[in-house]
Amino acid sequence: MSIQSQIAMCTEHYQKWKEQALKAKTIEEGRKSLEKAFFWLELQTAFLSLWSLEQAKGNDPVVKKRLIDAKTRLTKKLADYASETLNELGL
Repeated sequence: MSIQSQIAMCTEHYQKWKEQALKAKTIEEGRKSLEKAFFWLELQTAFLSLWSLEQAKGNDPVVKKRLIDAKTRLTKKLADYASETLNELGL
């Protein structure tokens, strides 16, 4: 998945969870939705930072290696989140 696609996905999920938080009927529902919204916002910011670095210094072999390492860590964080969400749903 391209970094632009990951940024778009994060933006979409952030908007969804932010709206859920605003529509929540209880404080607990709002808190859970806000936690998810902040997760997606944090991930979006990280991917945007990586994309900016890639555009500015992507040809430098050292920077390229570090960018790949960072993308790998972010992708793992996303996979862990998906796994956690599946566990919450009992799947």
